[in-house]
Amino acid sequence: MKLIFVINDIATEKDNFTTIRLARRAIAMGHEVALVSLIDLTYEMDGSVTAHGSVPRRKEYEDDADLLGDLQDHEAPRPRVSLSEADVVLLRGDPADELPQRPWAHGSSLLFAQIAAAQGVIVLNDPFKLTDASNKTYFQRYPAAIRPRTVITRDAEVIRRFIEDEGGKAVIKPLQGSGGHGVFVITEDSGGNVNQMIEATLRDGYAIAQEYLPAAADGDLRVITLNGRVMQVDGSYACIRRFNESGDARSNISAGGSFELVEPDEAVLRVVEIAGPKLIHDGMYLAGLDIVGDKMMEINVDTPGGLSMVEDLTGKDFSGHVLRDLEHKVRLREHYGRALDSHNLSFV
Repeated sequence: MKLIFVINDIATEKDNFTTIRLARRAIAMGHEVALVSLIDLTYEMDGSVTAHGSVPRRKEYEDDADLLGDLQDHEAPRPRVSLSEADVVLLRGDPADELPQRPWAHGSSLLFAQIAAAQGVIVLNDPFKLTDASNKTYFQRYPAAIRPRTVITRDAEVIRRFIEDEGGKAVIKPLQGSGGHGVFVITEDSGGNVNQMIEATLRDGYAIAQEYLPAAADGDLRVITLNGRVMQVDGSYACIRRFNESGDARSNISAGGSFELVEPDEAVLRVVEIAGPKLIHDGMYLAGLDIVGDKMMEINVDTPGGLSMVEDLTGKDFSGHVLRDLEHKVRLREHYGRALDSHNLSFV
């Protein structure tokens, strides 16, 4: 299987990223692997999509850091690889990382990915739907039963009125962004700081004001889904609780939070069950759902992480599970002359 990962930049990849874990497992399973930057794509005269790729030089690596070190070596080969000839292209670029310096980059890369998908390549997550999912308004298209009450606006007065209606408690954050950046939790004790928090959030553009869920004080759950269902391997769920004991409201790992393996309860499984049909419909093959109680707080469909953490905590081969599923999809697609798209393949 020829597998290409589209990332922000090999120089900014980290050895705890899901992308690197998946790439190392794919190499061990005998697949051809390349990582390409979303700013290095080329539409060739023959209609194909190519890019200079970071290609591993060995067939075996001790750990993720070993692989990343090889890929980031300045002497590592960067041959031109064809996305149009790949079996699977996994889109792993984080749009939030591109906003400060290259706001054009992520959206442009999706256009190239759409060309490859139209040529019969399995491109995941679906690049046509990812253009709609690049900011948090996409989240509002999921059923209201699993979403907290929310307003999205640049009007400070609307936000203040929402906070008042919510009894003085709310969460506000930028519409664009990830990793817990710019998140404020407002309580009755926030006092005069509320206006400053609102102003700070609006400086980045549109703001989201969201219902405060008391259970969030204990952190949230990151649930990894595959084909619209909770990923499960040998009885272990891909589900971790993220929490922060420092007093920081953010539980994101990237914001200094901690994590532990947990088993999802009935309320969490119900949230995933309700979200599942839309995940499948939109071709969101691999996603990260952030859940508090019986509500989904956010959904990551661009670079869902946590897979390496789940593997390390369980000792189970979740990466291999993903790759075996992709192998299955590639085999089935070939029987149909590469005519099946990601939506059809989500059901198999």
